[in-house]
Amino acid sequence: MKKGDTVKNFLIMHIGFVKPTAEEMGAWNKWFEAVAEKQIDRGGFHAGGREISRAGTKDLPFGKDSITGYTVIKAENLDEAEKIAKECPIVLSTQIYEIMK
Repeated sequence: MKKGDTVKNFLIMHIGFVKPTAEEMGAWNKWFEAVAEKQIDRGGFHAGGREISRAGTKDLPFGKDSITGYTVIKAENLDEAEKIAKECPIVLSTQIYEIMK
């Protein structure tokens, strides 16, 4: 990015869980190192969670349809954020959203 460019924050949500191998964990660590200068925050979730809706509350298992972690990055636009996310060693999918200020 050039000086004066507008930087936005993007949330990358990591979807799906399969117990990673040592090789897969190594790939994740390399990706986190590669995005370190653009990374604002990151985290993962412990097994399961809860969904609260008008219909009530239900437990959410930790599996292939779960949001299993997140990474917040800074990028100029959604296209740049997508390029960064495409290098991520995804399990099943990755979703990207611009964070409103």
